[in-house]
Amino acid sequence: MIMKLSILILLLTAASLSLTAGAQEPGCQLVLNNALTYLGKPYVAHTLEINDEEQLVVNLEEVDCTTFVEYVLAQSLATVRGGAMEDYLKRIRYRDGRIDGYTSRLHYIAEWVESGVQNGFIEDITAMNSTDTVPLKLSFMSTHPNAYRHLKDSPENVKKIKDIEKKLSVRFFHYLPKEKISDEGLPWIKDGDILCITTQIAGLDVVHLGFACYRDGQLKLLHASSSSKQVVLSEGSFAQMFRHNKNWTGVRVLRMIQ
Repeated sequence: MIMKLSILILLLTAASLSLTAGAQEPGCQLVLNNALTYLGKPYVAHTLEINDEEQLVVNLEEVDCTTFVEYVLAQSLATVRGGAMEDYLKRIRYRDGRIDGYTSRLHYIAEWVESGVQNGFIEDITAMNSTDTVPLKLSFMSTHPNAYRHLKDSPENVKKIKDIEKKLSVRFFHYLPKEKISDEGLPWIKDGDILCITTQIAGLDVVHLGFACYRDGQLKLLHASSSSKQVVLSEGSFAQMFRHNKNWTGVRVLRMIQ
């Protein structure tokens, strides 16, 4: 009887642990392990802008928040599905996996997510777990052309970007508002999930990317930090980061599909 009771307690404990925040899903640990190998690598902006003509850039030694996520996702997909990392990267980064000038790159995260879902690379976990939505109102790139090397002297590219913004802006997306993000995280946010931070900056949808990483009972952000100038794991919790970034409004959560 005592032995049966002990076994029952062990089973109940295991079941309880499987429901806690950060409990693993297939593929999540692989993504997190790949992301952790980038710790300490320098943050460098505009690494994709080095060529006059658009071409696939693979620079695993210098990353920004978006390229960091793209490289880790491409490497993880290549590991679980087979094939070349570069082939996945092209399909992650470019519309229909085709490089056709600067505007063929998926600049807005809303379209980046939509493409990833259509390709079967990722799933939108937020849409399954949060009823909160935001309408897309994209205009930042076309209204700030001087901030982009390939827009400031190219009215043609600005027009193409504006057309893309208009097409995307009839849609909406699910997100988790910052008020609902706790220090401990949430059971449906797993280690290795992609965290896309939404913003109230006019004309933008997402302002920063990283990976979920649970440590010391807290949900933290593993990301390429422009302020720290390298890939870091946040010192405080992910929730605490919102208190220091007033333009952050919440998060979209994505997960790689094996």
